[in-house]
Amino acid sequence: MEASIRDKLQEHVEKLSTAVLNRKRSPSLSMEDKGRYKRMNKGFRDRREQVIKTTSTLKPYSMLSYGSSTTVGYKLYQSHLIKAGDTYHLREEEENRQLTIIKQKIINDQKIKKTNETTMVRQRVERLPRRKSESLRNRTYNRMQAVQYAERWWNDYNPDYPEFTDNCTNFISQCLQAGGAPMHGQHQKEKGWWLASDRWSYSWAVAHSMRWYLSGSTTGLTAREADRAQDLRPGDVICYDFNGDGEWNHTAIVVAFNHEQEPLVNAQTANSRNRYWKYEDSTAWTPDIKYKFFKVNDHIST
Repeated sequence: MEASIRDKLQEHVEKLSTAVLNRKRSPSLSMEDKGRYKRMNKGFRDRREQVIKTTSTLKPYSMLSYGSSTTVGYKLYQSHLIKAGDTYHLREEEENRQLTIIKQKIINDQKIKKTNETTMVRQRVERLPRRKSESLRNRTYNRMQAVQYAERWWNDYNPDYPEFTDNCTNFISQCLQAGGAPMHGQHQKEKGWWLASDRWSYSWAVAHSMRWYLSGSTTGLTAREADRAQDLRPGDVICYDFNGDGEWNHTAIVVAFNHEQEPLVNAQTANSRNRYWKYEDSTAWTPDIKYKFFKVNDHIST
């Protein structure tokens, strides 16, 4: 990579960090991203949180030059050390982005859009990890193990599972299985919750299907709806309808709580850790967003 482009990218990374700290925002950011950072800063203020430090790291993975124009695909990692009262927590996020440099000036920088289709990009290995408790009946959902899995894999992909372009629900299903939730309904894609060889149920990998599965399941993995996010516990699930149009787009798992006892969640696709549950700083957010809160039942009967 040319030194001039490398220097330009480093300068851009520093501007991204200052954007989070509510200073002057880079004019190269898209309107979508400017709105996102504005909502992020407002959220910090409303929750009486102070961002002590933000670190941004940019890792290019593709570069295409044509004449005086260079397009760079890159992965952006950001961490925010947040203080509220006497408590601290570290929020982390990672996303794929693309920017264009023309005559040494960045003219556009935006998140790479995912398709709405849940298409597989990597096949899993033949054998799923087996749990010693797999054959036991009337076992308990282990929230700690579900959260530990969410912490281990929030920005990585377990090779024992498939990977999708839109991986959020596949990731949450893995977390739930790590907590001991049993699969059932194999070989009927529209029923149950399962993953087997090169096939899986819609509820395993599609956000809309998982939302409706959790609302109606009476076998294996079951849950009940909660009225408020504050009623959830670590290991519970939040579903998101960003446009409020009845199409559920995203799934996240509760891993912790902030100083106001509001949930913090981990999720994939736009990989994030300890993110405030409302997702107001997401580029997918709209004022019409709707949520569903699911308390996973601790007692599992197979």
